[in-house]
Amino acid sequence: MRFPMSYPKIAAALTLLSLLSIPPVTTQAAETGRAAQHWTASWTASPQPAWEDGFALATNIPATLSNQTVRQIVRLSIGGKRARVVLSNEYGATPLTIGAAHIALAASSGSSSEIVAGSDRVLTFGGRGEVTIAPGAPAVSDPIDLALMPLAQVAVSIFLPQTTPLATFHWEGKQTAYIAPGNLTAAPLIKTDQTVEARLLLSTILVDAPPASRVVAAFGDSITDGAGSTSNSNQRWPDLLAQRLAKQRIAVINAGISGARVLSDKMGVNALARFDRDVLNQPNVDTVILLMGINDIGWPSSSFTPDDPALPADRLIAAYRQLIARAHMRHVRIVGGTLTPFEGALQDTALKGYYSEAKEQTRQTVNRWIRSSGEFDAVIDFDAAVRDPGHPRRFLPAYDSGDHLHPGDRGYQAMADAIDLGTLLGSRRSTTVKSK
Repeated sequence: MRFPMSYPKIAAALTLLSLLSIPPVTTQAAETGRAAQHWTASWTASPQPAWEDGFALATNIPATLSNQTVRQIVRLSIGGKRARVVLSNEYGATPLTIGAAHIALAASSGSSSEIVAGSDRVLTFGGRGEVTIAPGAPAVSDPIDLALMPLAQVAVSIFLPQTTPLATFHWEGKQTAYIAPGNLTAAPLIKTDQTVEARLLLSTILVDAPPASRVVAAFGDSITDGAGSTSNSNQRWPDLLAQRLAKQRIAVINAGISGARVLSDKMGVNALARFDRDVLNQPNVDTVILLMGINDIGWPSSSFTPDDPALPADRLIAAYRQLIARAHMRHVRIVGGTLTPFEGALQDTALKGYYSEAKEQTRQTVNRWIRSSGEFDAVIDFDAAVRDPGHPRRFLPAYDSGDHLHPGDRGYQAMADAIDLGTLLGSRRSTTVKSK
């Protein structure tokens, strides 16, 4: 014979059921904390593989580092209340051991390794100060409390305790990095004669930004990467665009690689292969500016790839259409930039054969398509912004870095000024962005 449950037992059972239906306080708090975070890419340097000796350009980095610290200075675009750092072993053939890593505010915007007193923070990875990164993988640091203003300069210091091949780097850093023996990740100042201008193993800095923040990615080659600009001065056109957008909570990340091509590898993998990694997978990206293709046109029959056949314009256009389709599938706006002038490019250097009349005709065909096809969401006429009106196949002399392929600082400023912000960030199928 069963007896009815007593009142105290009924009350206890109901209490147990109510507890089971409510997540534990710690879990609920953790979920709330995660929901409040808004990780946004504020700075990037696209990883490249270190190429073999004998290529037309040297890597200009050590083959290996061992028991050494590398300190790299980075200017962010938007700020935030916390930060995370992404290190990359993208092209490493063996595991990469990071013995220690720190982030701090940089004391100077120029060529100095000094950090701001009291701003140094230890980076951890899963709660540990040391991390081993598998071949082909990145490592994302734990969040670190560090209030960062828009356009803040930060120093990231990495200690490599073991002999480490530098298989993954970013060639055109345009910023001095400091290399010294021992673990100096917390040092207020690194005094050393060993410096490079490349980015070593550092690929992204994320900030916990306000929820309304957005990201514009500049996807290009050396003209986006800043070749020809003044080192340690942040004068690339994406840097200058970032200055215009910082107060609007819009980040600008630079996904340029010097020597990059849309269809072929060498100084980095081709654009079609790296588009997801360097652009579409970046947190909160919603617009990409595509300015790439001049190397696809100029490299064949040059010192870079002397045996390559000429590239037809329709192959480059077909590749652009692939990038457009992939961006739209991810609900990302894609803005096309016209290819800038290049008559006489590299003619006074050891690199020969980059320009020809036939290649110029290919550039003109591609630019006509970019301007008139309507397939991009908008167009920035970089060509019109920097060309010489009296000799439109060349840069305006005041904008030329001197090699007739890359702008100088004034040319990059003209490119950044040529972008109408309303059209850049507006609704799909907006009108062409005119040079001012």
